[in-house]
Amino acid sequence: MTPLILGLSGTRLTESERALFRAADPAGYILFKRNVVDRAQLRALTDELRAIAGRADLPILIDQEGGRVARMQPPVWPEFPRGELFDALYEIAPMSAIEAARANARAIGLTLAEVGITVDCLPLLDVRQPGAHDIIGDRALGAEPLRVAALGRAVIEGLRDAGVVGVVKHIPGHGRAMSDSHVELPVVDAPLDQLEIDLAPFIALKGAPMAMTAHVVYTAWDAQNCATLSPRIIHDIIRGRIGFDGLLMSDDLGMHALKGDFGDRAKGAIAAGCDVALHCSGDFAEMQACVAAVDDISPEACARLDRAMATIASPPKIPALASLIAARDALLAVV
Repeated sequence: MTPLILGLSGTRLTESERALFRAADPAGYILFKRNVVDRAQLRALTDELRAIAGRADLPILIDQEGGRVARMQPPVWPEFPRGELFDALYEIAPMSAIEAARANARAIGLTLAEVGITVDCLPLLDVRQPGAHDIIGDRALGAEPLRVAALGRAVIEGLRDAGVVGVVKHIPGHGRAMSDSHVELPVVDAPLDQLEIDLAPFIALKGAPMAMTAHVVYTAWDAQNCATLSPRIIHDIIRGRIGFDGLLMSDDLGMHALKGDFGDRAKGAIAAGCDVALHCSGDFAEMQACVAAVDDISPEACARLDRAMATIASPPKIPALASLIAARDALLAVV
């Protein structure tokens, strides 16, 4: 197995993609709006990916947050609310906000599980900071760490109830960034005591099954490398200070925060301590470069992957989608 999560170019696999995926056996796949038409098409696509891998528990990821980050959209699928609405409800009624977040995550999970998607890149545990770039903005669950952790835990539990693994992001925190890592490399100069605020939700949820790194430089920890490429941040902060021992994936290798050849980007993320590197664009030449640059997945990373996927082996029965959405909307009505 190759320590990569790869995207694909369209709504069906090309022959070249099939050949590459069979040969490389990537750890998983990630889907975007370009890969999505309707339920039948999406289920057929995920079934084919599982057949190629020969793994029933294959991680097939998507970013289905709600709000402005939603790859599966109306009218085929429901529209889901942005994170800040749960934060607003928490201000009025904390327990109602937690229950609304759990119901919403269960509903998202049901829509994903129905079409064979097993992992959602949610929740964001980034603590929103005043004046920061709005790349996080209304996606965040709040500006208070314990509130973010409480709502984030409800999201992970709700997804798990529906048979979907959650991914906490963007570890060790993207909420202070003054620029968008899709466009350029953010540099955070906050001192160590302030960074403790960013770490707090991740520490509270250190038992999460999966996490995604931030392409952000934190000068107090490593002034030379962003978290994704920093052995010090991954080993001392993410694995050490936070105590996270789940599957650690990079953010997208194609983001402009990173520079250089795609093979070097993939190799650098794995060398720094990421269990798997994420390549999203579906660009075939870039995927080939990533595959050629990395060795087989490590035994430790493989064990973390197995543990993460085992968390959804036997999901409990939960209410129907319409009931979950109605319960969520009733709770959110006050905001």
